[in-house]
Amino acid sequence: MKKLLFWASAAVAALVLGAGSAALILKSNTLAGGVRSGSWGTNLAIGSEEAGLYTRAMVSLYGLLALSKEETVYYTAGTDDSGAPLSGDCTYRLEGKDLDARWWSITAYGPDSFLMDTGADHYSVSQTSIAKEADGSFTVRVSAKPQEGNWLPVKAGQRFDMTARFYNPGPAIYESPEAAPLPAIVKETCE
Repeated sequence: MKKLLFWASAAVAALVLGAGSAALILKSNTLAGGVRSGSWGTNLAIGSEEAGLYTRAMVSLYGLLALSKEETVYYTAGTDDSGAPLSGDCTYRLEGKDLDARWWSITAYGPDSFLMDTGADHYSVSQTSIAKEADGSFTVRVSAKPQEGNWLPVKAGQRFDMTARFYNPGPAIYESPEAAPLPAIVKETCE
């Protein structure tokens, strides 16, 4: 009877620890085995057979139908360049140049990892939807309040994150994903 009680207790403890650690990792929305480029993070195993169990679970919760790195590389940012969480109560400035891809987009997502109902008629900015300078550089304002020029709407009072998608990325992205020239995320004002 003692052995049965011991093994039953050990099994329950293992289940609690395993499920608890998995829940913490998935709730944190971190990319296990990933790399960082400024405020942005990625994991090149997303959408591939090389993805581990936690990466596959993250994709199933937060990135449905993720493509392989040959087709798309995903970078996500949940903080600005100073490390503060992104908030719909602030206005941010994204500054960058054309991303190294055939086509790219940057989309804002709410705390549930779905598109936010902002009342605006768009949810992302892309290579073909924003005005750029002659050298390919751009500035996008991310704010709950409408902005002049390039604007990515978010919802006031909510945390959010952004995902940059590189569709058919250039070879430099595969070789050195931590060196990808992603836009700076600069907080301008908060209410």
